[in-house]
Amino acid sequence: MNSVMFYTLSVASMLCALTPAVLFAMNLRRYKTPALPPVAVHPGVSVLIPARDEAHGIEAAVSSVLTSTGMEFEVVVMDDHSTDGTGAIVAAMAARDTRVRLELAPKLSPGWNGKQHACWSLAHVAKYDTFCFVDADVRLESEALIRMAGFMESTKAPLVSGFPRQETGTFLEWLLLPLIHFVLLGFLPLDRMRKSTDPAFAAGCGQFMMVERGSYFASGGHAAIKATMHDGLMLPKLFRQHGMKTDLADITTLARCRMYRNARQVWSGLAKNATEGIAAPVRILPISLILVLGQIVPYLLAISLLAGHAVKPEVAVYVAVAVAAAWFPRTLAARAFRQDWRGALLHPVGIATLLAIQWYSLTRKLTGGAVSWKSRAYAGE
Repeated sequence: MNSVMFYTLSVASMLCALTPAVLFAMNLRRYKTPALPPVAVHPGVSVLIPARDEAHGIEAAVSSVLTSTGMEFEVVVMDDHSTDGTGAIVAAMAARDTRVRLELAPKLSPGWNGKQHACWSLAHVAKYDTFCFVDADVRLESEALIRMAGFMESTKAPLVSGFPRQETGTFLEWLLLPLIHFVLLGFLPLDRMRKSTDPAFAAGCGQFMMVERGSYFASGGHAAIKATMHDGLMLPKLFRQHGMKTDLADITTLARCRMYRNARQVWSGLAKNATEGIAAPVRILPISLILVLGQIVPYLLAISLLAGHAVKPEVAVYVAVAVAAAWFPRTLAARAFRQDWRGALLHPVGIATLLAIQWYSLTRKLTGGAVSWKSRAYAGE
């Protein structure tokens, strides 16, 4: 590599690394755990759990909700034609505790994604005017509902969401799942999100979303995004398209989730809805370029310098700044969100793997490949 190219790459990589690093640090001050409301009075929350073949964990999920304090609530589980006894487990819990209710999902209609269909059905049987959609692999702490209900009231946002602490065990889990916070806080300006209802600043997590009944149905709810596999992004976007505010809170200490348990699940899970996020055809190329330049190239340049590549002193400084800026957000995130430090140390490997999944997902979409999830196949567009 000649000196001009090395200089150009070092400057470009430094800028592409510094931008998300600075935004991440600024956002971290704004992304806070909700405080307890000054007066713990709330009409109640319907916790709505769509469940398909969740026998291995549905009892733990429901039991965690039952520890909730400070407000009235109900737990409604929509058994979406499970074949593993999920419904029987919930029915037994409902017999012991009147706050638990089992519902059976209607037959899946053509054109619907299974989860969105179950959530839409849940909304129609909810008792209270605040809905809290929670995935079956999420475990809530006792103050999660009251704190997030207070957050919704204080922000005047009819949809609030947050990312639970992601529990990771296997290699791809701790390599890739912590990147959720890196992408969120490194590329979404939270202050602009809160000052507008621009759909471009929509963000949320499908694992935990709390919404107000009237706004939900006025926007069209899950019926308006029935074909999506990315409700965490598309439901907040829908609310914003209707002029409604959405907001995010840090629920690391209020909820936890073990999304996947092996490499295949991680790859399939991240790929299933990638084309509605990073891997959208209009976004994937510029995002890939920014991530490669800012999160991978700095380390390659540093290795080249260590191998003896001669450059001017200022160029070496640019490379050092780029490496530090690329690693800085992961250091902050590992501490703030209780993430595995190994993922931070292998940050460029994680970015490269994440991009591989995004391009795989886009290629599958363009070739008409089907997505399979929860024993259902969804045809590619």
